Amino acid sequence: MPFIQITIAEGRDPEKKEKLIYEITETVSAVIDAPKESIRVLLTEVPTTHWGIAGQSISKRKEESV
Repeated sequence: MPFIQITIAEGRDPEKKEKLIYEITETVSAVIDAPKESIRVLLTEVPTTHWGIAGQSISKRKEESV
């Protein structure tokens, strides 16, 4: 049973997350010839204040780019 973990920054709408889960399932099924029913996807959202890039949180980077 394939188990795929995806971590993303929070803030995307539910439709996009649903599409991501669908597309990942389709791709894994096609690439490794696994039945879709056996594929599990765990989508974890991290607050942008908890995700750092180059020494700054995503929230801080967004504030400074405005």
